[in-house]
Amino acid sequence: MRFGVFTPQGWRGDLRQIEDPVDQFEAMINVAKVADSLPTLDSVWVYDHFHTIPTPQLMTTFECWTATTALARATSRVHVGQMVGCNGYRNPALYAKIASTVDVASHGRLYAGIGAGWYEHEWRAYGYEWNDTPVRMRKFREAVQIIHKMWTEEYPTFEGTHYHIDKPINEPKHSGKGKVPLWIGGGGEQVTLKLVAQYADGCNVGGGNPEVVRQKLDVLRKHCEQVGRNYDEIVKSTSIEPMVILEKEGDADSATRALRGEQSLEQYLQRAYVGTPEQLAERLGRLAEVGATYVIVYFPRAAYDQNQIRQFAEEIIPMVSS
Repeated sequence: MRFGVFTPQGWRGDLRQIEDPVDQFEAMINVAKVADSLPTLDSVWVYDHFHTIPTPQLMTTFECWTATTALARATSRVHVGQMVGCNGYRNPALYAKIASTVDVASHGRLYAGIGAGWYEHEWRAYGYEWNDTPVRMRKFREAVQIIHKMWTEEYPTFEGTHYHIDKPINEPKHSGKGKVPLWIGGGGEQVTLKLVAQYADGCNVGGGNPEVVRQKLDVLRKHCEQVGRNYDEIVKSTSIEPMVILEKEGDADSATRALRGEQSLEQYLQRAYVGTPEQLAERLGRLAEVGATYVIVYFPRAAYDQNQIRQFAEEIIPMVSS
């Protein structure tokens, strides 16, 4: 099992205690540099959003691909990725071109993430056409095919209902270290996971819930069998958002009080991983048991204190790997 961490980008309001926007950006960069110095961490990640959650606030959210490029140039070892790029925000041919460029800028350390998108408010605010799920998924299917063609064919063509390309030149296609790895996020069993089986190098499913991860990977395995894909070639990732490391088990309420907003501790714990290093290592082990091969973790106060990232990398990951 390999591991990555999200950098503080503002989307979750995780830069609000830093006033100056330049200092905010440097806080994001600093987390990536810390991760780069920790050999047990394989990657750093950003989201692709414009407005904060759970509600849009007038505060910083750095743009995904600009941030990815900056992170790539500020690091030398870790991979850089998006969990995940929103298909509706960029024409898929342009997405492929951007990713090819960033792969070169990173010296071949890019994980290019893509998904259908879901945050309706920011689509409408930025003037993007919002479609119901069936249409968004049909667009997503066409987009993945175009991206794959742009990375694997000299003069690709595609004529779809929503997108088309006519022999676009995409050079260089990558850094020279092989096709850009495409990671598809989402657990839709009829469209998304079938696209993973057909085109993706990695997927992201389950939100850290072992039973959901197991279910989605069972579906993915069946799709791989149907299309003749080697299931073991695909990185099976899940995201833990957030993780809070405790010194003592009884600290959960006080350690998460400022992070939960209006949520009760019980509500917060439905998704969050909160526990001592030993407890968290055990939970991560359960993810490995159901087939996850990669875990991406969000630490809510990373912009201000990187000690939990260091503890995760130096103490918890070795316990999982032993």
